[in-house]
Amino acid sequence: MISADNPTLLRLDPIAVPPYSARGLSEEFTLDGDAQLARTVNNTMIDLGDGTQEKYALTITCTDQNMPALDGVRRGMVLTVDCATEFSYLTTGGAPSREVASSTDDPAIRTEGAFTLYRPRLTMMVVGYRLSFDEWGAACNWSLDLVER
Repeated sequence: MISADNPTLLRLDPIAVPPYSARGLSEEFTLDGDAQLARTVNNTMIDLGDGTQEKYALTITCTDQNMPALDGVRRGMVLTVDCATEFSYLTTGGAPSREVASSTDDPAIRTEGAFTLYRPRLTMMVVGYRLSFDEWGAACNWSLDLVER
């Protein structure tokens, strides 16, 4: 649940998210799957991939008062990420493409009109991260790059 002590929906397991390190965070998702798009001799776009499920790459960025708990985090480390971002699908005939985050007091799934919105739980590997500090602005800037496993 979002509160003064825990002002974000983001969960990173096993490293956690310290208070005042992720307020106003941004999550940017891109596809990182096996799609191999190419054009035929007739200029028709085709996918040469094996048809397996697309994976996500995720970059989380934030500027806040404290640094996140990234000490000891290394490339290749596996994290369970309960995202703050909501994915959506058409309720009738649809289903979530990823596991639904369920470790928080906040509802991770809801309906709005004909759509169901949910916060996904993703198993991801750390690609890298960046930390910077603005002393005069008292701002801790960070970003975490992840790819879905």
